[in-house]
Amino acid sequence: MRIALCGGTGDIGEALALRWAYHTSHEILVGSRDPERARGKAEEYETELDSRGVDAEVKGFANEMAADRADVVVLAVPAYHLVDTVEAIADRLDEDTVVVTPAVGMKRDDAGLHYNPPGAGSVAALCADAVPEGVPLVGAFHNLAAGRLADLDADVEWDTLVFGDDPDAKDIVSLLAEEIAGLRALDAGGLANASEVESVTALLINVAANNDGLHDLGVRFQ
Repeated sequence: MRIALCGGTGDIGEALALRWAYHTSHEILVGSRDPERARGKAEEYETELDSRGVDAEVKGFANEMAADRADVVVLAVPAYHLVDTVEAIADRLDEDTVVVTPAVGMKRDDAGLHYNPPGAGSVAALCADAVPEGVPLVGAFHNLAAGRLADLDADVEWDTLVFGDDPDAKDIVSLLAEEIAGLRALDAGGLANASEVESVTALLINVAANNDGLHDLGVRFQ
């Protein structure tokens, strides 16, 4: 399977690219608005993997080219770049492409981080309005500590909450998530539940910031 990470040069994009390349045989495509930056980061990821004895090919492209070649497109961009990114790649998406959004809207003040959903009610709802009709959208990977996930020496025992209105698309994303060692996918229902999932990210960051030893906090439901 070909997985494109639009915004794959950022924190969560890097983490997912490295983990999928390390744990699976899927073809990983790193996307960016700047194709030269994408190619440079792809080379960095290959070097990191090679140092661990993994001969994986990671390719870098402009976001549009990465999406055009992919079966699954992860929008690994901040919430404020989400719609622009979808609009840039929209003509490369079709009903056979699964689009994944891990983006969360947040704002910071003196008390910490707070969930800041857009007028649509959630970032996923905003994304659903932007993707072409018929293209399945799934939310996943919101509540992961990207720094720890990108550290291939670090073990993780986390859950990721997966939501969406297309059962087949959710199954694909859940299977991809669980191919990452230590990650468990839990079904959180439909897109209407997006705000509940997205809001957990700000909570985890605040808990991590205020408690020693919890810098790389994740969540596990038991």
